Amino acid sequence: MTLIAGTGAGEATTQAITPAAAELTAEATCAEDPSFDPHTGKRTGAVPHSMPDEVSRILERASRAAPTLAGLSPSIRAGWIGAAADAVANASAELVELAESETGLVLTRLEGELTRMAASARFYAAVAQEGSYLGVSRDDLEGGSTIVRGNFPVGAVAVFGASNFPFGFGVFGHDVASALAAGCPVIVKAHPAHPRLSVRLGEVVRDALASAGAPEGTFDVVVGFDAGLQIVDSDVIRAVAFTGSQRAGMSLAERGARRGIPVYAEMGTVNPVFVTPAAAAHRESIVQGFVASFTLGAGQFCTKPGLILVPAGHGFLTAITAAVSVVHPAPLLTIGIADAYARGLCELDPAGVSVAPDPAAGYAVAARAIAVSLDQLVSGSRLLDECFGPVALVAEYIDVADALEALDRLQPSLAASVFTGTADEDGDDPDAVVAITQLTQRVGRVAVNTWPTGVVTTWSQQHGGPWPATSRPDATSVGAGGLARFVRPVSLQNATPSQLPAMLRPENPWHLPRRLNGRLVLSE
Repeated sequence: MTLIAGTGAGEATTQAITPAAAELTAEATCAEDPSFDPHTGKRTGAVPHSMPDEVSRILERASRAAPTLAGLSPSIRAGWIGAAADAVANASAELVELAESETGLVLTRLEGELTRMAASARFYAAVAQEGSYLGVSRDDLEGGSTIVRGNFPVGAVAVFGASNFPFGFGVFGHDVASALAAGCPVIVKAHPAHPRLSVRLGEVVRDALASAGAPEGTFDVVVGFDAGLQIVDSDVIRAVAFTGSQRAGMSLAERGARRGIPVYAEMGTVNPVFVTPAAAAHRESIVQGFVASFTLGAGQFCTKPGLILVPAGHGFLTAITAAVSVVHPAPLLTIGIADAYARGLCELDPAGVSVAPDPAAGYAVAARAIAVSLDQLVSGSRLLDECFGPVALVAEYIDVADALEALDRLQPSLAASVFTGTADEDGDDPDAVVAITQLTQRVGRVAVNTWPTGVVTTWSQQHGGPWPATSRPDATSVGAGGLARFVRPVSLQNATPSQLPAMLRPENPWHLPRRLNGRLVLSE
């Protein structure tokens, strides 16, 4: 089995390792991660790999830090995370410039992503302080016995970030911040698509945490394919979080299963959009929104809408084709992803014209919309596999039942959108109600009259979905529920107050919400 660590989020599972894609996987065969500028294809530097003895020392420090972090109140950890968020914000100019040079993403996008990263970190700290994620409960039993239960930090966590969100799902992104908030040391595997940014951002976060009082071993970064394998295989690591391709994610999940540890892999598939007949009255706004959404960030979002089902006879296909034709080419993150995109276009539309990108001219590619029929959307079809980049499929339907049946043939996904009109006397759209109900069985989030590419960090967010969109459909990588990945429940029976950890003591020193003999009691 081959683990391709850190490939692009949602990258097609059929991708082969070609010579042109070697930059992504060269880390497995050399002693450094090279850095490239996607605008030009030129090498701009390199970061040396972490050697095995260095990785071992990092693992040892994380092991020593784990019990200390677990015993401290969420308020203390929140102070550390806030200090790290402040430090990242203060270094934003340097970090954004680095990110732009390694990802080709526009500065305004990166500036906004960094700001949201810092805000999300503070959000996870606030979730930990609120305390309900700890699930504290106490029951008084007959004969004077007691039993208490709470969620304890699992221990050290390994995080493999994404190529397409260097801040949001990177070295201090959702996975890292939620694990730290839950009381777990974190070791991040630097992404080979932006190694210089990974290392520098790691330095900023590590120094800020240390200055705020976090113990040595709370956070660190390793570089290189072998270093990634070493941390996943270490008994110190008790959980793994990953964002990327299906192939890499499932390889990690299989590797973690050898030791019985959870691997939370967010991978992504084709996210569908269903437009009801009644919504056709809003064609222009739907068309413009669809094209803007699937080309956002050069189509490199795991929540990109990859297929839209539209009622026939309303000119959707013509309007979408016209809107796509004026979208400017944009660089993809790496030459490997650009090559995979070119191959994917040929597989999706053999009759179309697709030219592989010229590395000497950077990794820019053009957007495409491809017309398909409902009867082509069958199990085993290449159309049902994601093509990572600015391409989407357009399928027209005559009968709503046929369109809904086609939706059921798709792979489960992270998200879906339903666009509605008003078609009955109650002001609702009955076709939309059916579609929404059907999609809740197949996706993690259904967006109504909006696009799935906006993922907000809130208490109610769900960023996950059934396999193969993720390896764990019960989990979310964004939102308050993300902390649940990094804790496990433990009960203590007949322990005296002094024998209990602080979160379970009768006097409730952390002021947590608790369930006492079945009754929910809010924090005092």
